[in-house]
Amino acid sequence: MQILLFWMFSSLAPTPYLNAAAWKHLFPHQNALYTYDAFQRAAARFPKFLNEGDDQTRRRELAAFLANVSQETSGGWDAAPGGYTTWGLYFTEEKTNATYNDTSKHDYPAVAGKTYHGRGPAQLSWNYNYGQFSQAWFGDKSILLNDPDRVCQDPELAWASAVWFWMTAQHPKPSCHEAIVGQKGFGATINIINGGIECGKGTELPQTRHRIDFYRTFCEYLKTTPGEDTGCAEQSPYGQPRSGQPKP
Repeated sequence: MQILLFWMFSSLAPTPYLNAAAWKHLFPHQNALYTYDAFQRAAARFPKFLNEGDDQTRRRELAAFLANVSQETSGGWDAAPGGYTTWGLYFTEEKTNATYNDTSKHDYPAVAGKTYHGRGPAQLSWNYNYGQFSQAWFGDKSILLNDPDRVCQDPELAWASAVWFWMTAQHPKPSCHEAIVGQKGFGATINIINGGIECGKGTELPQTRHRIDFYRTFCEYLKTTPGEDTGCAEQSPYGQPRSGQPKP
């Protein structure tokens, strides 16, 4: 596997806060794709992940990351056995007929017959995200543009796609990592991931409340506090003006 050089020599342990037993406790309904060992291997390729800020910040980052991927892959419902927050990491890909091909992104052209719907823990979507992640991970954008299904077939690649998305800023958005380390609150990560759908509504949508429930559950388990600004109902989505304000 061709990996970018700055990842190749990372031997950092991604987190001291979880072990295999804790993983099984938090995700009793997880799909076989989402193994703890694969998460550890993938996360270790990103030296700054869970490795900046004080101890509380690192615990919050882990809680925030797990909360978002849990909601993205949730198989739960409000009256689900064990509670909604036990059903993270259930689905491996989005059930949709959409192709998620943005034809304006000429650097990452879609391949005929391929769709770029959500796959993996972060439900990586759109041709340009598959192309950028493929370039970062393999050194070749065409690999995942040609074969996007690899993201929901290879456990380490699946987790790497999620951590890459978490760590990578895309204008006008900061990265989720930067938001947490910069003390912007969990709500900022929701805005980065799905702000156009979930944020700025004046009230938290059901899926947003579920994200927050996951986050609070993981914060409690990881012995940290949720901090301020856990929601995004009053946040304008990135790239959209606040009411009455011109778009920058």
